[in-house]
Amino acid sequence: MKIELHSVKVREVAEGYEDNAEAGVKGYGGRLDIRPKYQREFVYDEIKRSAVIDTINRGFPLNVMYWVKNEDGTYEVLDGQQRTISFCQYINGDFSLDNKAFHNLTETEKDKILDYELMVYFCEGNDKEKLDWFKVINIAGEKLTDQELRNAVYTGPWLSDAKLKFSKSGCAAFLLAEKYVNGSPIRQEILETALKWINKGNPEAYMSAHQHDPNANELWTYFRNVIEWAKDTFTTYRFQMKGIDWGFLYDNFHAQTFDTNKLEEGIAALMADEDVTNKKGIYSYVLTSDERYLNIRAFSENQKREAYERQNGICANCGKHFEITEMEADHITPWHLGGKTISENCQMLCRDCNRRKSGK
Repeated sequence: MKIELHSVKVREVAEGYEDNAEAGVKGYGGRLDIRPKYQREFVYDEIKRSAVIDTINRGFPLNVMYWVKNEDGTYEVLDGQQRTISFCQYINGDFSLDNKAFHNLTETEKDKILDYELMVYFCEGNDKEKLDWFKVINIAGEKLTDQELRNAVYTGPWLSDAKLKFSKSGCAAFLLAEKYVNGSPIRQEILETALKWINKGNPEAYMSAHQHDPNANELWTYFRNVIEWAKDTFTTYRFQMKGIDWGFLYDNFHAQTFDTNKLEEGIAALMADEDVTNKKGIYSYVLTSDERYLNIRAFSENQKREAYERQNGICANCGKHFEITEMEADHITPWHLGGKTISENCQMLCRDCNRRKSGK
């Protein structure tokens, strides 16, 4: 990784400043992506951006910034985005400080700001080096998300198309799956979800393999298939359906045919079951039959003590005596056979017996 420290004047950075909303913010004569398209919109509040201008006026250090140097001689701001946008917006007349806009200042006052020298590290390297370095740098201020960091590394035609589909306000992915996935398209969270689904939790590998593809149609088709399958399989929408790992369920069960009415009956019953404490897990359970998704309500300490005293400390399975701390509560009639988490259905087993029973 090549890292060089440079002194860059504010006037150089502000030259050619242009804010194109979600398309990005440019400066430095058009050669600097101040807010690249993969990053979120400006987030500094009035107090913070005013503090930036006050720091410059006082001649105090503004903290070092980091730019990524691209092969074509252009740059992207890695760290220092909010500070940079703050002074560019002030110079552009977007806000005033102490009731004074930039154009109201004297030429001497303007030059003091424009000639302020920023300390900027120019960073160059391969994809892995940049990603590792980005993670080290991304420790203060308005942090980039993991997916924003990936976008900074795996730029290319595939990413440009993927952002159109997954990373814009009102994009196709958001409109299709708003009620089924968590996160904001602008923060790249929907794109990250789609990547984790299609590549089993390894977005970097998928982005590296497809970086130079002409489009992201494969990812979009897969994502659309997952969401449409979820809608067709679970016909009654509930808010608990948002944020489920639909990619895992689709990959494992989309080839099967289900009686959707029967599924809905089972889901409704489980939603009403007070022993089921993780209602979101119901959708995974009805397909996998894995009770761990449900977080079945545990017996209370009072119920455990009652059963222990009733059994005189004797394990209901092996017949040996144990202290209560050496035993665990167990459903006499298993939950999946209708056994409830009530005192009458509680028995105490030693740890070994309970483990053997649970492992059957």
